[in-house]
Amino acid sequence: MEPDELYTLRAQYWLGHYNLCHDETKAVARRPMSGDLKIEREEFAFRSLLAMKQFDKVISEASISQSPGVKAIGLKAKYDSPSTPETSKSSIISELQTLVSDPATTATAQLIAAQTFLSHGEMTKEALQCVHAGATIEHLALCVQIYLRIDRLDLAKNTLNTMKQKDEEAVLTQLCACYIRIVTGKSEALDAVHLLGSLSEQYGASTMLLNLTACANMTAGQYAEAEISLMEATQEGEDVDTLINLIVCYQQQGKGMNAIAPVLEKVKNIYPNHPFVQGLVRVEGAFERESVKYKVAA
Repeated sequence: MEPDELYTLRAQYWLGHYNLCHDETKAVARRPMSGDLKIEREEFAFRSLLAMKQFDKVISEASISQSPGVKAIGLKAKYDSPSTPETSKSSIISELQTLVSDPATTATAQLIAAQTFLSHGEMTKEALQCVHAGATIEHLALCVQIYLRIDRLDLAKNTLNTMKQKDEEAVLTQLCACYIRIVTGKSEALDAVHLLGSLSEQYGASTMLLNLTACANMTAGQYAEAEISLMEATQEGEDVDTLINLIVCYQQQGKGMNAIAPVLEKVKNIYPNHPFVQGLVRVEGAFERESVKYKVAA
């Protein structure tokens, strides 16, 4: 596929360089381009702001747009915002379902709706229905992730082959190849490490790339190398994926609670509503209830 005016912008977004992506949306705004590319540029401007957790800005500015894609991004910002009560999230999901059922909906609206459905839980089928036709390479990439989530490695590989036919050199195609190699296991994880290293050298390391590299290294059994990537990622901020991966890395290396406990407390304090923390709270509660049964009287 031939590069167009948004080629660099897309690559930066897909690789987790959200600040650079947003700057690029401004830089290319004055260039002559087709109407479709102008709409896509605006959508990536909002998507990069959302990725940087600027929820209020996205909600405010997206509310006045007539673009289905931008409307969907605004609804996802409402869904993801910490200020949105849990009781309101179902109504946001209903709005997204109405939006994507409209014949005038767009590929971006379908993509954002699918991502939000996956966050909502128990809506994997609805998410896949939004993107299974593979209208864009981003749709195909999300299909790969959904198939991996439901343990259908065969379908993920078939979808990757379709992506390769569309654009073998695309950043998303390379990233999906890494996801599949990591899930395949130790035998292919090192290939993922090398491919991610090439992407980092070409575009620069991001928190997302560093975490993905750490996951590939851990799958390959290279925990010390994984820890190096994760420690580098912590310099960019206390991202929840980084902290959780660091806990796993420490456990696999046999490091004690002196190393693990501070990171665990940080995750609990900063991200109390994260599924990892909520799952941990449930397990700890169950343990406490069971331990009472076996308590020895003083």
